[in-house]
Amino acid sequence: MKLIAQNKKVSHDYFILDTFEVGIVLKGTEIKSIRQGKVSIKDAYARVSEGELFLVNMHVSKYKQGNIFNHDETRERKLLMGKRNIIRLGTKIKTEGLTLIPTKIYLKEGLCKLELALCKGKKLYDKRETKKREDMERRVEKTLKDYSH
Repeated sequence: MKLIAQNKKVSHDYFILDTFEVGIVLKGTEIKSIRQGKVSIKDAYARVSEGELFLVNMHVSKYKQGNIFNHDETRERKLLMGKRNIIRLGTKIKTEGLTLIPTKIYLKEGLCKLELALCKGKKLYDKRETKKREDMERRVEKTLKDYSH
């Protein structure tokens, strides 16, 4: 498994409830750009529409050696997942007010995969609490490291 892109802000802005591995429907020039690492999932999210799953706002740069058939950089891309799972996710999103956010893009056995996280948004005080806890853990680790020498 080769990690290509990662969205590190997800754990800061959201509570991650569950993760799923899904495939992406890509064009030829898109996969070539992704293999070169020219992809960003920073502002991306997934939505369920008519029983299908779509990824919105993923930016894949144009392929340098591409021709007139080069892809549109921020087009909606279809995600591949079992029909039952898509329906289950769709109902959860509507009833509980959750969001689907991509956390990683990676190559697995030559195929491009995406890790989607089912998330609930954090309030400002939750973000502060998380920051405090991370800071405290960092201090404890540093102190333990200093004493072990």
